[in-house]
Amino acid sequence: MKEKILTFDNVKLIYHTVRGETVATEGLSFEISEGEFVAMIGPSGCGKSTLLSLAAGLLKPSEGTVTRRGSVGYMLQRDELFPWRTIEKNILLPLEIQKKLTSEAREEAKKLAEKYGLKEFLGSYPAELSGGMRQRAALIRTLAPGPDILLLDEPFSALDYQTRLNVTQDVAGIIRREHKTALLITHDISEAISLADRVIVLTGRPARVAHTHSLGFGEDDPLKRRENRQFSVWFELLWKELNA
Repeated sequence: MKEKILTFDNVKLIYHTVRGETVATEGLSFEISEGEFVAMIGPSGCGKSTLLSLAAGLLKPSEGTVTRRGSVGYMLQRDELFPWRTIEKNILLPLEIQKKLTSEAREEAKKLAEKYGLKEFLGSYPAELSGGMRQRAALIRTLAPGPDILLLDEPFSALDYQTRLNVTQDVAGIIRREHKTALLITHDISEAISLADRVIVLTGRPARVAHTHSLGFGEDDPLKRRENRQFSVWFELLWKELNA
């Protein structure tokens, strides 16, 4: 049985402002196992990004507990590559910040970049790459320090539809091959179905778990999942649950 790598137990978060209190989450409980790819969907404004901040330890719950095993890699909606740094130096940035940039760590990061098609672009600058290649570089940067869990905050939302499909395929393959645990926050039901082992549906604010579904495709390839007859069945069910 795989170990639980992330657990939310009856989590409540209250934002305090000069205008009063806002309850972002309440009674929020779920678990993610090692090696699992979980997608979370919910109504706009329900607190999905807040949930990632709790998972990363950037916010502390007002009530309840968040338990996380190991380190976290956080991938944002945009690649946020520094334009004045080469792709190689962008990838190495987390290691520099964490003071872990040993010669061995540098070589491992470069090997990871080369393994996933960035060898020819390590000396290039972000402006010289396509949106898809930039997002791939952002993922390699996130993976370079060797995180135990990846937190993905709508990392494909800034891309056009065609690029988004290709990058989704690309990123999903890298995460699967590197055997990483991942939690994806997304507004896109199709994206959630095509990527995840399990989909968690949140209620409106304050967010709590409304439904959890194990998809059971038996197929990890996002594009092949979209061709599967079960894809539309899951889409219709999740759409109804989101709009109930």
